[in-house]
Amino acid sequence: MKLIVNGDAQEVEAATLAQVLETLGHDATTVATAVNGDFVAAVAREKTTLSDGDRVEILAPRQGG
Repeated sequence: MKLIVNGDAQEVEAATLAQVLETLGHDATTVATAVNGDFVAAVAREKTTLSDGDRVEILAPRQGG
């Protein structure tokens, strides 16, 4: 399926948001996620199904100054 992940087109074999995170190598415990502009809590990722063309945002905290 084709998704837009953080603004870049990605082809992934995943049905849920949790599977996308795993496929793309993200640590699901340290990121925030949104699908089509709507926040998705960590507990909802396993049940959040995706469709071709969905926009997924994966945000990780950063330290710095």
